[in-house]
Amino acid sequence: MPIEMMIRKLRQHSELPNEDIGALRSIVTSVKNLPVDAPIIRDGQLSTQCCVILSGFAYRSKVSEDGKRQILSFHIAGDIPDLHGLPLKRMDHDLTTLSKAQLGFIDHDALERTLNTRPALARALWRESLVDAALFRRWIINLGTRSASGRMAYLIAELRQRLGAMDMVANEQFDFPITQSKLADALGLSVVHVNRVLQAFRAQGILDLKRQIVTLGDFEKIVQLGGFDSLEDNISAE
Repeated sequence: MPIEMMIRKLRQHSELPNEDIGALRSIVTSVKNLPVDAPIIRDGQLSTQCCVILSGFAYRSKVSEDGKRQILSFHIAGDIPDLHGLPLKRMDHDLTTLSKAQLGFIDHDALERTLNTRPALARALWRESLVDAALFRRWIINLGTRSASGRMAYLIAELRQRLGAMDMVANEQFDFPITQSKLADALGLSVVHVNRVLQAFRAQGILDLKRQIVTLGDFEKIVQLGGFDSLEDNISAE
């Protein structure tokens, strides 16, 4: 079962014996290939399984009472974006593919049985949830305190760090299959404002987003503009 990316991600912050890895492999019981913008699980739906992103991108979002969508986070290969559904059972937001994606699925019952007998794996997944929560808090700060250019810079810096940790960045380039409309939904901006920020970054040689590929021209400037502070020191292996 191709869950190496998830195993690699967990081992970035937790020591896991090979027996636990084998147990984790054994409970990924199905794999699905989904197209762009396919719902994985919807707001209000009962959650009976967790998904592991094997390849591609996904995003969490919530729709307000007046129909406006807010994208809450982006997810890459190795992520388990609905792990919190294990204790909560009912989703309070949508989870959707951002690109074509391959997903593995783990039934909650099988996961609970495994975690009851494998405390190291339980701690690793708990820590993964805490890291996810820390990223959420940073998103709140980003949306609530930074300028439009700062919000964009923070988002790019975060993705650069997360994708780089999974060896998915080469020559300061990485895939990011997103439209300006979805960027607007993620950053709390209009599409026009998103376009202006991207044009300004391109003109300054800071970054370019073209044909779903981000090219970084000045990553130090991106970090500075976004006030980005790496989480790596907080999530290193025990």
